[in-house]
Amino acid sequence: MNRRHFLQTSAFSTAALALSQARAVVPGLMIGIDHFAVRATGWKAAQHIEYAASLKLDTCFISELGVFESFEDGYLQGLKDQADKAGVKLYIGTSSVCGTSNTWKPTYGTPEETLALTIKAAKKLGSPVARCYLGNQKDRSSDGGIQKHIEETIKVIKANKSLAEGEGIKIAIENHAGDMQSHELKALIEAAGKSYVGANIDPGNAVWAMEEPMAHLEVLGPLTICSSVRDSMAWEDENGAVIQWTAIGEGLVDFSAYAKRFAQLAPGVPLQVETISGFAKPMSWKKDEFWTPFPGYRDTAAFKGWVEFTKKGKPIPSFKAPDGPGKKDAEIAYQKGELERSTAWLREKA
Repeated sequence: MNRRHFLQTSAFSTAALALSQARAVVPGLMIGIDHFAVRATGWKAAQHIEYAASLKLDTCFISELGVFESFEDGYLQGLKDQADKAGVKLYIGTSSVCGTSNTWKPTYGTPEETLALTIKAAKKLGSPVARCYLGNQKDRSSDGGIQKHIEETIKVIKANKSLAEGEGIKIAIENHAGDMQSHELKALIEAAGKSYVGANIDPGNAVWAMEEPMAHLEVLGPLTICSSVRDSMAWEDENGAVIQWTAIGEGLVDFSAYAKRFAQLAPGVPLQVETISGFAKPMSWKKDEFWTPFPGYRDTAAFKGWVEFTKKGKPIPSFKAPDGPGKKDAEIAYQKGELERSTAWLREKA
């Protein structure tokens, strides 16, 4: 080997090593999909499992019961067999189990019955969790505030304690659509019982609740047993700030740091991508009426940290599928693109 070739080879090897180190995935971190990321497809559970397998993902989180065609043993066993054959771990969930929330729907019976059905299905499918949530930010402005709904949710969870413990399933509560801040969800989990209840962490919803995602992770990470993750862009405007969720790696969250800390605080829990992108949410915090759902929060260090977060971004365009016969296909293509760029980013750069 001559000197010139040696130097070229050495330089290439050094660059390759640096690139591999920069793109090293957090050891042991599983990556998956929350089915809601590609909701426009209208797929049922089997198709979501097939899609997750085609992307070579570790998990498929079917986070709503409506995606299942049946709850009969044979059907659920068939889904589990399909997932096992593909090497995909299933996680499942339902929507609100809070009967006082504006989001509650009695599709599967009472809140207690809905959660019980989810726990039983989780057992059949091999899911370690049965995920649910309280509601959304509108619940904060209702009579009694968010605390009334927290107490109602705790009651429903406790009614299912013996079932969850008997089946070996943990109940995962999501911080959903700005309903609870991290300290409130932490208090709910502790009041219900940490032995069988944990958090389904969502950093995008944290931003809607005026929490900086890394700070939010520090509070809920040790309680996290499931996840639904996306990135967020934010920017200032004359009334406060604007938030737009994005594909991972295209917003303000340092997901390399987030993934590393997530793995430390919640070892063995997958990062499951739930991209819900393309629209902007105004957060008009400079207006007094904005603060009704968040009494006392304006003077906190947590809010100031969130404001600093929103100052770092820039406006980005929203997405609207063109009207016409190709609208649905355009929505599906957009959602798949957001999801697939996110999982690729996590694999290469987390």
